Amino acid sequence: MLPEDQTLITGVLAGQRRALAKAITLIESTRADHRQRAQQVLNALLPQTGNAIRIGISGVPGAGKSTFIEALGVWLIGHGKRLAVLAVDPSSSLSGGSILGDKTRMEILCQKEEAFIRPSPSAGSLGGVAEKTREAMLLCEAAGYDVIIVETVGVGQSETTVAGMVDIFCLLQLPNAGDDLQAIKKGIVEIADLVVINKADIDPRATAVVRAQWKNALHMLRHASPNWAPPVLTVSALQKEGIAEFWENVEKYRTALAASGEFEQKRRHQALAWMWQLIEAGLHQQFKDHPGVQESLSRLSRSVEDGQTTPAAAAHALLAHLKH
Repeated sequence: MLPEDQTLITGVLAGQRRALAKAITLIESTRADHRQRAQQVLNALLPQTGNAIRIGISGVPGAGKSTFIEALGVWLIGHGKRLAVLAVDPSSSLSGGSILGDKTRMEILCQKEEAFIRPSPSAGSLGGVAEKTREAMLLCEAAGYDVIIVETVGVGQSETTVAGMVDIFCLLQLPNAGDDLQAIKKGIVEIADLVVINKADIDPRATAVVRAQWKNALHMLRHASPNWAPPVLTVSALQKEGIAEFWENVEKYRTALAASGEFEQKRRHQALAWMWQLIEAGLHQQFKDHPGVQESLSRLSRSVEDGQTTPAAAAHALLAHLKH
């Protein structure tokens, strides 16, 4: 192990934000030598991970995710917690860079020593979730953060992807979105462990209607856990109302699942699923890098587009290269 990597490990374990930021930059690198170093750093830090509560927060643009996270973060810090926020931004189609800039939307929180905010461009990965978010989460746990929040862009399949890497998944909704409830995918509703109606102070009557609709919808669905019925909470992040009740439900959820052994079982299943995702990604990259595939891909692609070859026949021909 390089001396600078040992220094990085020592800094992360000491809770130094600069060292943590550098470690995350290392794991996000696509260079082969950096990837090898990153795995060594992660393996060294792995025994110190797993002690935080991992929370996924998603919702449509405008639901007030950043305002809610900032209000929650300030409240948690006031109660002695350290908080890391991994905010996954949609990537610019031109530069590939992060375009939302979550730090500009969490001005109070980012000034707190007990908070660490890391915006990461999604770089086109599934559902807008940054490929390295899981590894960044482990680094934050090794650095001693008690709560890890993963904020998604709230589009596509990002919700289901994030739900597969966190302990509890929270869906933020708006009080005037009652008419849109039927349009929400059933799968998204089923994976929600908590539903939060934000901006409840704007229209209390509409909030009450939406809350009743969500309760009915959740009541008719089979929940992910037999030990937990997802509650529907109302908050006003701007007015700092309902934050304590939200955290009380997070702790109730953890207690309920831990008592049955489901909490640890869920994490084990997530780790195994992560392994298979990495295997699939690695095989996909090896396939693309194969000399025979690179030689035949353009020709067979044109043949499929021109209707001269079926997609199945082309795929079979390309996969045959891996046998040699």
